[in-house]
Amino acid sequence: MLDIRWMRENRAALAEAMAKLNDTEAPWELALDLDAKRRRLLQQGEALRAERNTGSKRIGALFREKKTEEAGALKQRMSAIGAEITHIDDELRRVETAFHNAMMRIPNPPEPDVPVAPDEEGNVVVSQWGEMPQFDFEPQAHWDLGPKLGIIDFERGIAVAGSRFYFLKGAGARLQRVLSNWFLDVHINEHGYTELYPPMMVRGHSMQGTGNLPKFGENLYRDAEEDYWFIPTAEVSITNMHRDEILEAGALPRYYVASTPCFRREKMSAGKDVRGIKRVHQFEKVEMVKFVEPATGREELESLTRAAEVLLERLNLPYRRVAIATGDLSFVAAIKYDLEVWAAGCREWLEVSSCSLFRDFQARRANIRYRPQEGARPAYVYTLNGSGLALPRVIIALLENNQQADGSIRLPEVLRPYLGSKMEIRSAAQAGGGRRQTQLARDI
Repeated sequence: MLDIRWMRENRAALAEAMAKLNDTEAPWELALDLDAKRRRLLQQGEALRAERNTGSKRIGALFREKKTEEAGALKQRMSAIGAEITHIDDELRRVETAFHNAMMRIPNPPEPDVPVAPDEEGNVVVSQWGEMPQFDFEPQAHWDLGPKLGIIDFERGIAVAGSRFYFLKGAGARLQRVLSNWFLDVHINEHGYTELYPPMMVRGHSMQGTGNLPKFGENLYRDAEEDYWFIPTAEVSITNMHRDEILEAGALPRYYVASTPCFRREKMSAGKDVRGIKRVHQFEKVEMVKFVEPATGREELESLTRAAEVLLERLNLPYRRVAIATGDLSFVAAIKYDLEVWAAGCREWLEVSSCSLFRDFQARRANIRYRPQEGARPAYVYTLNGSGLALPRVIIALLENNQQADGSIRLPEVLRPYLGSKMEIRSAAQAGGGRRQTQLARDI
């Protein structure tokens, strides 16, 4: 949510920001009109209450002076004022509700250096790391590799839950678990994050706090009988952990990290290529969330993004950092970088992390403040979040980029402390066993 005072004083800048975002439906003009009406009603109500207070005192004095006729007339006027106040209060409640609803639908203006473009075609690759894998054979996509290795079962996933669901089996399930643990350990031990196990279901006000509601309700799963929403990312739970709090002086920055399942209806990706496990309704993700002082926002965004990039570099996965253009920014982000990893089998760049600075946009919605100094007036914090990293797309890249001619997978050495000697994924037949389940071959 934006600062209404800033909106009043910077109407031209606000109009320019909405134009950059290519958001023709943002009700910012309506919000300003309702704000003006709200203030007029407040002033009228205050004036009438002041008149009523003065009149009430005057009535008593008139009665004491035995000026009953004048007192009676004034009493009738006070009764009429009471009716006017009731009418104004009713109208004020209606206007304030409409004002709040309009404010909740206005996106965050972009930072000045965000690329200006109407859509994702204007996204800019700002850096690229690593060499593309080279093969002397035709590399397979993960939707072929996974079933052949016996580590991904699409058919049974669809039979159990429908399209965009799957089973990870054996080495596939273990690889996901190992990656999540390793991501967490790096963030905790090297970057100073505190691990959380947050709720996977939240109340509607928490979704509003992070900007998922009201605009994106159709893309969320919810309990039909109670006000419970399944989180699309751990960001929702973690950000709202400090809602309606004032963090005392010296409490910032705060870094949190969590590994959770995420649930998304993916209605916005209808018609896109959904083959394999690229776009699914349920997936695992390690999420980083920061609460920081405003002056350090951009510096914290860079360190957040680097924390995700380090993981890709240690996995030896070629990736690129993409600055997201204004027309492709999320509703809440003031600036965002996507990290896209190259997947050699499906031959495309896959987003595995989005790192965003929200300024005080979420903090205003969730009422999260801090004291800059002891005894100082509270101010709103800045929040940031980033994937560190998202599965299963990292698994896709690992399978496709590290495949060998016989279809087996050689995993990166950085995972050896977690896998021991089981550094290759082979099918049961390749491992020399007669069982159909996948086996992890011993290190050669």
